[in-house]
Amino acid sequence: MRVAIAGAGKVGRAIARELVSNGHDVLLIDRDPEAAEPDTVSGARMLLGDTCEIAVLDQADLPSCQVLIAATGDDKVNLVVSLLAKTEYGVPRVVARVNHPKNEWMFDESWGVDVAVSTPRMLSALVEEAVTVGDLVRLFTFRQGDANLVELTLPPSSAVVGHRVAEVRFPVDTALVAIIRDTRVIAPSPDDSLESGDELLFVASADQEQALEDLLGD
Repeated sequence: MRVAIAGAGKVGRAIARELVSNGHDVLLIDRDPEAAEPDTVSGARMLLGDTCEIAVLDQADLPSCQVLIAATGDDKVNLVVSLLAKTEYGVPRVVARVNHPKNEWMFDESWGVDVAVSTPRMLSALVEEAVTVGDLVRLFTFRQGDANLVELTLPPSSAVVGHRVAEVRFPVDTALVAIIRDTRVIAPSPDDSLESGDELLFVASADQEQALEDLLGD
Protein backbone atom coordinates (compact mmCIF):
# COMPACT_ATOMS: atom_id res chain seq x y z
CA MET A 1 0.00 0.00 0.00
CA ARG A 2 1.27 3.48 -0.85
CA VAL A 3 0.75 6.04 1.91
CA ALA A 4 1.49 9.77 1.93
CA ILE A 5 1.90 11.49 5.31
CA ALA A 6 1.57 15.26 5.57
CA GLY A 7 3.77 16.34 8.45
CA ALA A 8 7.12 14.86 9.44
CA GLY A 9 6.98 15.85 13.09
CA LYS A 10 7.05 13.33 15.94
CA VAL A 11 3.58 11.99 15.13
CA GLY A 12 4.20 11.72 11.39
CA ARG A 13 7.55 10.03 11.87
CA ALA A 14 6.14 7.53 14.36
CA ILE A 15 3.35 6.59 11.95
CA ALA A 16 5.85 6.30 9.10
CA ARG A 17 8.14 3.96 11.05
CA GLU A 18 5.22 1.69 11.90
CA LEU A 19 3.97 1.58 8.32
CA VAL A 20 7.44 0.98 6.87
CA SER A 21 7.98 -1.88 9.33
CA ASN A 22 4.75 -3.42 8.02
CA GLY A 23 6.03 -3.29 4.45
CA HIS A 24 4.17 -0.25 3.13
CA ASP A 25 5.51 2.35 0.68
CA VAL A 26 5.61 5.61 2.67
CA LEU A 27 6.18 9.21 1.58
CA LEU A 28 6.63 11.91 4.24
CA ILE A 29 5.97 15.53 3.25
CA ASP A 30 7.07 18.54 5.28
CA ARG A 31 8.04 22.14 4.56
CA ASP A 32 10.71 22.19 7.30
CA PRO A 33 14.09 21.31 5.71
CA GLU A 34 15.29 19.67 8.93
CA ALA A 35 12.18 17.50 9.24
CA ALA A 36 12.37 16.52 5.57
CA GLU A 37 15.98 15.34 5.55
CA PRO A 38 16.36 12.10 3.54
CA ASP A 39 17.30 9.86 6.49
CA THR A 40 14.64 11.10 8.89
CA VAL A 41 12.82 7.73 8.77
CA SER A 42 14.72 4.75 7.43
CA GLY A 43 12.86 3.23 4.51
CA ALA A 44 10.52 6.18 3.94
CA ARG A 45 10.90 8.68 1.12
CA MET A 46 10.90 12.40 1.91
CA LEU A 47 9.50 15.38 0.03
CA LEU A 48 10.28 18.98 1.01
CA GLY A 49 7.34 21.29 0.45
CA ASP A 50 4.11 22.85 1.71
CA THR A 51 1.32 20.25 1.63
CA CYS A 52 -1.25 22.99 1.08
CA GLU A 53 0.26 23.75 -2.35
CA ILE A 54 -1.06 21.91 -5.39
CA ALA A 55 2.40 21.79 -6.98
CA VAL A 56 3.78 19.88 -3.98
CA LEU A 57 0.88 17.43 -3.98
CA ASP A 58 1.36 16.92 -7.72
CA GLN A 59 4.98 16.09 -7.04
CA ALA A 60 3.86 13.63 -4.36
CA ASP A 61 1.75 11.81 -6.99
CA LEU A 62 -1.26 11.54 -4.69
CA PRO A 63 -3.44 9.71 -7.26
CA SER A 64 -1.18 6.68 -6.79
CA CYS A 65 -1.74 6.69 -3.00
CA GLN A 66 -4.31 4.51 -1.31
CA VAL A 67 -4.14 6.54 1.92
CA LEU A 68 -3.31 10.13 2.87
CA ILE A 69 -2.61 10.88 6.53
CA ALA A 70 -2.81 14.53 7.58
CA ALA A 71 -0.62 14.48 10.70
CA THR A 72 0.62 18.03 11.16
CA GLY A 73 0.23 19.95 14.41
CA ASP A 74 -2.01 22.53 12.71
CA ASP A 75 -5.71 21.65 12.33
CA LYS A 76 -6.18 24.18 9.51
CA VAL A 77 -3.42 22.53 7.49
CA ASN A 78 -4.81 19.06 8.15
CA LEU A 79 -8.25 20.11 6.93
CA VAL A 80 -6.94 21.74 3.76
CA VAL A 81 -4.71 18.77 2.90
CA SER A 82 -7.59 16.35 3.52
CA LEU A 83 -9.95 18.29 1.28
CA LEU A 84 -7.41 18.55 -1.53
CA ALA A 85 -6.48 14.87 -1.29
CA LYS A 86 -10.10 13.77 -1.54
CA THR A 87 -11.54 16.25 -4.04
CA GLU A 88 -8.59 17.01 -6.32
CA TYR A 89 -6.77 13.68 -6.28
CA GLY A 90 -9.43 11.13 -5.33
CA VAL A 91 -7.41 9.48 -2.56
CA PRO A 92 -9.62 6.56 -1.36
CA ARG A 93 -8.88 6.89 2.35
CA VAL A 94 -8.06 10.11 4.20
CA VAL A 95 -7.10 10.02 7.88
CA ALA A 96 -6.66 13.30 9.75
CA ARG A 97 -5.20 14.19 13.12
CA VAL A 98 -7.30 16.48 15.34
CA ASN A 99 -5.08 18.56 17.60
CA HIS A 100 -7.74 20.60 19.41
CA PRO A 101 -11.04 19.00 20.52
CA LYS A 102 -13.00 22.18 19.75
CA ASN A 103 -12.22 21.64 16.05
CA GLU A 104 -13.31 18.01 15.94
CA TRP A 105 -16.75 18.81 14.49
CA MET A 106 -15.15 20.04 11.26
CA PHE A 107 -13.27 16.82 10.55
CA ASP A 108 -15.93 15.04 8.51
CA GLU A 109 -16.73 14.10 4.92
CA SER A 110 -17.42 17.71 3.96
CA TRP A 111 -13.68 18.32 4.44
CA GLY A 112 -12.70 15.03 2.81
CA VAL A 113 -11.96 13.25 6.09
CA ASP A 114 -12.84 9.56 6.31
CA VAL A 115 -11.35 8.96 9.77
CA ALA A 116 -10.61 11.66 12.34
CA VAL A 117 -8.21 10.77 15.15
CA SER A 118 -8.50 13.01 18.20
CA THR A 119 -5.77 12.26 20.72
CA PRO A 120 -7.50 14.01 23.66
CA ARG A 121 -10.77 12.17 22.97
CA MET A 122 -9.02 8.80 22.61
CA LEU A 123 -7.14 9.26 25.88
CA SER A 124 -10.28 10.21 27.78
CA ALA A 125 -12.13 7.23 26.27
CA LEU A 126 -9.36 4.88 27.36
CA VAL A 127 -9.50 6.26 30.90
CA GLU A 128 -13.28 5.74 30.98
CA GLU A 129 -12.90 2.24 29.55
CA ALA A 130 -10.43 1.33 32.27
CA VAL A 131 -12.63 2.34 35.21
CA THR A 132 -16.23 2.03 33.99
CA VAL A 133 -18.43 -1.05 34.44
CA GLY A 134 -21.96 -1.19 33.03
CA ASP A 135 -21.75 2.04 31.03
CA LEU A 136 -21.16 2.27 27.29
CA VAL A 137 -17.89 3.98 26.33
CA ARG A 138 -17.34 5.28 22.80
CA LEU A 139 -13.78 4.48 21.74
CA PHE A 140 -13.68 5.46 18.08
CA THR A 141 -15.89 7.02 15.39
CA PHE A 142 -16.02 5.76 11.81
CA ARG A 143 -16.90 8.62 9.51
CA GLN A 144 -18.28 6.31 6.84
CA GLY A 145 -21.57 4.69 7.80
CA ASP A 146 -22.12 6.81 10.95
CA ALA A 147 -20.88 3.98 13.17
CA ASN A 148 -18.84 3.88 16.36
CA LEU A 149 -16.59 1.39 18.09
CA VAL A 150 -18.00 1.13 21.60
CA GLU A 151 -17.15 -0.88 24.72
CA LEU A 152 -19.08 -2.07 27.73
CA THR A 153 -17.90 -4.21 30.65
CA LEU A 154 -20.70 -6.49 31.81
CA PRO A 155 -21.68 -5.94 35.47
CA PRO A 156 -22.77 -8.95 37.58
CA SER A 157 -26.36 -7.65 37.52
CA SER A 158 -26.62 -7.51 33.72
CA ALA A 159 -29.63 -9.41 32.37
CA VAL A 160 -27.51 -11.07 29.67
CA VAL A 161 -24.96 -12.69 32.02
CA GLY A 162 -25.13 -16.45 31.62
CA HIS A 163 -26.86 -16.26 28.23
CA ARG A 164 -25.42 -17.47 24.94
CA VAL A 165 -24.70 -14.83 22.29
CA ALA A 166 -27.40 -16.36 20.06
CA GLU A 167 -29.99 -15.85 22.82
CA VAL A 168 -29.39 -12.10 23.13
CA ARG A 169 -31.46 -9.85 20.87
CA PHE A 170 -29.03 -7.00 20.23
CA PRO A 171 -30.45 -3.76 18.79
CA VAL A 172 -30.49 -3.31 15.03
CA ASP A 173 -27.38 -1.81 13.44
CA THR A 174 -25.09 -3.23 16.13
CA ALA A 175 -22.51 -6.01 15.80
CA LEU A 176 -20.60 -7.75 18.59
CA VAL A 177 -17.04 -7.99 17.24
CA ALA A 178 -15.03 -9.24 20.24
CA ILE A 179 -15.27 -10.50 23.81
CA ILE A 180 -12.26 -9.74 26.00
CA ARG A 181 -12.13 -12.11 28.97
CA ASP A 182 -9.12 -11.98 31.28
CA THR A 183 -6.16 -12.21 28.87
CA ARG A 184 -8.14 -13.80 26.03
CA VAL A 185 -9.65 -12.15 22.96
CA ILE A 186 -12.65 -14.20 21.78
CA ALA A 187 -14.19 -13.91 18.33
CA PRO A 188 -17.81 -14.41 19.38
CA SER A 189 -19.79 -17.39 18.10
CA PRO A 190 -23.51 -18.02 18.69
CA ASP A 191 -22.71 -20.61 21.38
CA ASP A 192 -20.33 -18.45 23.44
CA SER A 193 -21.79 -17.52 26.82
CA LEU A 194 -21.53 -14.05 28.31
CA GLU A 195 -19.94 -13.72 31.74
CA SER A 196 -19.74 -11.02 34.38
CA GLY A 197 -16.67 -8.87 33.76
CA ASP A 198 -16.57 -9.58 30.03
CA GLU A 199 -15.43 -6.57 28.04
CA LEU A 200 -17.63 -6.44 24.94
CA LEU A 201 -16.63 -4.52 21.83
CA PHE A 202 -19.33 -3.49 19.35
CA VAL A 203 -19.59 -1.59 16.12
CA ALA A 204 -22.86 0.28 16.51
CA SER A 205 -24.76 3.15 14.96
CA ALA A 206 -24.90 6.21 17.18
CA ASP A 207 -28.69 6.13 17.51
CA GLN A 208 -28.60 2.58 18.92
CA GLU A 209 -26.00 3.20 21.65
CA GLN A 210 -28.55 3.98 24.36
CA ALA A 211 -30.57 0.86 23.53
CA LEU A 212 -27.39 -1.23 23.69
CA GLU A 213 -26.47 0.21 27.09
CA ASP A 214 -30.01 -0.37 28.39
CA LEU A 215 -29.82 -4.01 27.29
CA LEU A 216 -26.38 -4.81 28.72
CA GLY A 217 -25.98 -2.48 31.71
CA ASP A 218 -27.32 -2.62 35.25
